[in-house]
Amino acid sequence: MALVELERVSKSFGSLQALSEVVLALEEGEALGIVGPNGAGKTTLLNVVSGTMRPDAGRVVFAGRDMTRLPGHEHCRAGIARTFQIPRPFAELTAYENVLVGATYGRRDSDRDLQGACVDALRRAGLLDKANAPARRLTLLERKRLELARALATRPRVLLLDEVAGGLTEPEVNELVTTIKELRGEGVAIVWIEHIVHALLSVVDRLVALAAGRKLLEGEPQQVIESPQLRDVYLGSEL
Repeated sequence: MALVELERVSKSFGSLQALSEVVLALEEGEALGIVGPNGAGKTTLLNVVSGTMRPDAGRVVFAGRDMTRLPGHEHCRAGIARTFQIPRPFAELTAYENVLVGATYGRRDSDRDLQGACVDALRRAGLLDKANAPARRLTLLERKRLELARALATRPRVLLLDEVAGGLTEPEVNELVTTIKELRGEGVAIVWIEHIVHALLSVVDRLVALAAGRKLLEGEPQQVIESPQLRDVYLGSEL
């Protein structure tokens, strides 16, 4: 049994079909990449897996448990954490205090060593030296690392990443890739949406391409990236 399973998941917003009968599986410790043009349904897919949106049809199953109708905080406490494309920390709180919120309300266990959990999350995200800095003073890279640290403080089994490399310089992207590889090496399963393809390909085992809410392709990352079908949805078949 896969750790996460999407069973014919559909989601629409009025006349817009954001996801259409998507079938997907994520294995324990696997790194899965998601690609597709804008409007393909990538972020909606993460929203459904994380419980911030309910699908109109289909099921979301995590570790054998049907999570479909449970709210987002239950998904988090079960072991599914996520970052958001645009970091929105509590600006007047310090980095440590932001992570403490995640550790306090998002944990799935009864371990009360919250201070240790926060320090460990900040260390793993490469932000320990900014623990006492107000979030409003952090750089974009540091705010993205704070998103990561807040998620890690919940001790997830699955980490959902939504374009965490967007807007970063090449050295910053490389730093982030190193961090994600380390997390994956520790056994955290990862689903990563990313437009910076070389970063994505350096981490993931498998790639899924979405187009117009449907799964277009799935397979070995380089083959998916080089496929004519994916080129067509990005550039148009005439090109």
